[in-house]
Amino acid sequence: MNNTLAAPSRRARPSDVAAVTALLVTAMEHDPVAEWLVPDPQERLRVLHPLLAVDVDHAVETGRVEVALDWSAVAVWRTHAPNTDHWMLGDHHLTTFAGRTASRFAELNAAVHSYRSAAPHHWLSWLAVHPNYGWRTAGDLLDRHHDLVDGTGLPTYAVTTTEGARDLLSAHGYRADLPLHLPSGPRLWPLSRAGRTSPRPGHATR
Repeated sequence: MNNTLAAPSRRARPSDVAAVTALLVTAMEHDPVAEWLVPDPQERLRVLHPLLAVDVDHAVETGRVEVALDWSAVAVWRTHAPNTDHWMLGDHHLTTFAGRTASRFAELNAAVHSYRSAAPHHWLSWLAVHPNYGWRTAGDLLDRHHDLVDGTGLPTYAVTTTEGARDLLSAHGYRADLPLHLPSGPRLWPLSRAGRTSPRPGHATR
């Protein structure tokens, strides 16, 4: 089914890491970039689950993870400032969990890093929707975080793996840049949303 109404959402807690990871794995199982990263379907699940669990656990602790109350969608955010580390799954994680596919994960990291700004900004690490729902279920998650960002003057950046996610972000004020190309693989869609100096009309900052 397609749920066209925005779902109420909340900030994820440490006890939600397993559920958030499961939602991300389910949403990404047939993602074109995930299929390129790990071509074998069974191996893909074995690789994605521990890597995403590490990433989600770190984001819940140091970033901000928003989940729809019906668990239809999740958004994983990080804030980048001059004095903070730019979190990225490192060689240790890739060697431990990705095995023979680690080189492709490294190529993905390099492509994403080429777009990442060195200036302070908010970064959308993951935006995922359960396969039974449409992309619009994630719109409320974007709006909630934009309410937090607006008024700070900080821009937001993202790199999506599908045109559906790209189109959703474009509808929420993001500007799509030229696609990034993975070696012999699918395209990535980089986007940015300019910083604002005042809250959006009808939305209060929190």
